[in-house]
Amino acid sequence: MNRKEIAAAIDQLAGKKIDMQGKDFFLTWEKTRDELDATFLVADILRAMRENNVSPRIWDSGIAVSNFRDNSTRTRFSYSSACNLLGLYVQDLDEGKSQIAHGETVRETANMISFLTEAIGIRDDMYLGEGDKYQREVAKSLDEGVAAGVLPSRPTVVNLQSDIDHPTQSMADFLHLAHHFGGLDKLAGKKIAMTWAYSPSYGKPLSVPQGIVGLASRFGMEVALAYPEGYDLIPEVVELSRQQAEASGGLLTVGHSMDSAFAGADIVYPKSWAPFDVMKQRVPLLHAGDQAGLKDLEKRCLANNAKYKDWECTEEKMKLTKEGKALYMHCLPADITDVSCAAGEVAASVFDRYRDDTYLEASFKPYIIAAMIVLGKFKNPAELLKNAVQKGTSRTLGL
Repeated sequence: MNRKEIAAAIDQLAGKKIDMQGKDFFLTWEKTRDELDATFLVADILRAMRENNVSPRIWDSGIAVSNFRDNSTRTRFSYSSACNLLGLYVQDLDEGKSQIAHGETVRETANMISFLTEAIGIRDDMYLGEGDKYQREVAKSLDEGVAAGVLPSRPTVVNLQSDIDHPTQSMADFLHLAHHFGGLDKLAGKKIAMTWAYSPSYGKPLSVPQGIVGLASRFGMEVALAYPEGYDLIPEVVELSRQQAEASGGLLTVGHSMDSAFAGADIVYPKSWAPFDVMKQRVPLLHAGDQAGLKDLEKRCLANNAKYKDWECTEEKMKLTKEGKALYMHCLPADITDVSCAAGEVAASVFDRYRDDTYLEASFKPYIIAAMIVLGKFKNPAELLKNAVQKGTSRTLGL
């Protein structure tokens, strides 16, 4: 995207009807189609500014807090990159080193970390029924802090993965698809197979597959959700996605055959997840610190997983896709057979062929996160970005 194309994208952004300032980004299905499109546009504009050596720094001071309650590589570094891109310093909230360990309330913590904070990114995906709830409790506490005059402004909360949705991942995935196929409007009618795949681990969250079907169903796509019997997702999310597919002119089907889902698919997304019922069983065990109970549950679940080792993205299954050339996608890290594990989600030859594609897919995430922050903080993002481009401050000195 050159300078002229950046200007055109900003004009397009100005035409979107959005109401995102002062609001958080929790679930994609809470956003209007214009607001989703605006997020994609801002992400593309920010990326293009950087590539054209135009500084996208919106702030010259301020911090962004990261609160990762689960391990992360891509999302952690994407969040830091996004905040730095906008001019914010990132401070990790290490709950083990904070007063949270001594019983500090969510309300108190949220206010204490937010005096000069512009954004708070939270990953909380371990406990089904609680990650999204925790993020919203932080948001409510921030509202109370602003109303009481304690906080000078309201930080934007960005869901970096919850028990329900992983919006930074799914939005990055779909920006990748938009670039791959030539635009979001080109996704209508495309078939995407979101399927379970075998993994030698059992506790992977539901939020990635739910995020994919929840977003794909907004774009008129044919969404084929497939998993072995018993590996259900949250029923309410699947039903909502079905309704969204109908409204967008698309289709959502749920089946129990990986081959059927792959048949004629333009895009395949084979990804392991734990069954909904298993995730419910984990919650009281995790809360109680019942290691023996968790180990017993893991043993039973791994034994059940082992029944479905044939749910692997192999060369044979890829031949079932449209012209045998479907785009393979994964949020990473993938369980690669004979590489990272003895048997896994994807054959090594398939993954190697699409390795660069998956890395490119991941590269959109910092810009998506930055876009979510910008849209949550500013009423007129088009004018803000237009001024930044016109100012033309070089990101790299001397160039």
